[in-house]
Amino acid sequence: MPLDFSPPLLNSANPWATTREDIQVLYDCPSTGALTVRTSVLGGFQHNDQIHQYRIFGNGLGSPTSSLNTLGYSPIAFEDYCTVIQDIIAKDNRPSHLKKPVIFSVTGAPEEINIHRSKLCQLQAQTQTRVLMEINLSCPNITGKEPPAYSQGSLTQYLKALQQPIDKSVIGTVEIGVKLPPYTHKSQFDTLIQALLSVVPCPLTFITSTNTLGSCLVLSDDLSPVLSSESGLGIGGLAGDALHPLALGNVRTIRIMLDMHLSLKSICIIGVGGVSDGAGFRRMLAVGADVVAAGTALGQHGVEIFSRVIEEARKLEERSCEGLGLKKVSPGRSKL
Repeated sequence: MPLDFSPPLLNSANPWATTREDIQVLYDCPSTGALTVRTSVLGGFQHNDQIHQYRIFGNGLGSPTSSLNTLGYSPIAFEDYCTVIQDIIAKDNRPSHLKKPVIFSVTGAPEEINIHRSKLCQLQAQTQTRVLMEINLSCPNITGKEPPAYSQGSLTQYLKALQQPIDKSVIGTVEIGVKLPPYTHKSQFDTLIQALLSVVPCPLTFITSTNTLGSCLVLSDDLSPVLSSESGLGIGGLAGDALHPLALGNVRTIRIMLDMHLSLKSICIIGVGGVSDGAGFRRMLAVGADVVAAGTALGQHGVEIFSRVIEEARKLEERSCEGLGLKKVSPGRSKL
């Protein structure tokens, strides 16, 4: 099923999509076509303010545009997020087809993912609202645990688990995606494609690319780390403007490689990384994203960033059409 969100813009799973209040504001935002709930685990993650932190920073030449985090997953349990979403949707009096789709970002062992999947199928049936599941296989901040998306064996294990039947009492199914880390070498992209091809049929509807870039460090003026971390080194995941070129490269490469295989061409891409304005939004669509997500920009500017991105993108599209002597793209054929 295509990710035909309208508009094709949403938030990524990030610290600013954690609380009930965060989620309500994101659900109510008219400038996003869906919302993503911060990555959760069964029972909740043991968050510690002293070591799980984030900082938005700049290069000293303008407003802060990048971020570093040493966070793990949400301290709010997956089960509690299901209740929050059920409550929010229950208060939405619009017809079912007008209610905003919700992506639950989740993680855990392969056998735990099917518990998430079963519950989300039930939630979708109860709310009559489109529910999707994004499996986060790419957090760089869990000490001693390599992100599974770097390993073909681990990726395949998750994909095979998704082929297993769930409780017979569960009605319907949910669309499933995986959130990938930044890849920096061809062999890593090859690992992804080989894993996807090894499980037939591939259970994925979408891929989210990319998560934060691990092993990054930001120092304060006194040359000490600006953040604490589980390792004690202040090293964490980089996002925002500094990640944008790498994110564009990942989306472009993954789109090209998916299109080389008939069985994978239908997989959509949610492009994430450094999108903070209309130009970045258009760049991400141009390299192959079906939908674009923002994280650091949401933390910096609040939910108003989404209307700004859409408006800027519209103006840039109009200027582009005028400059080429073309007619303005009709609403039915434009992603905007």
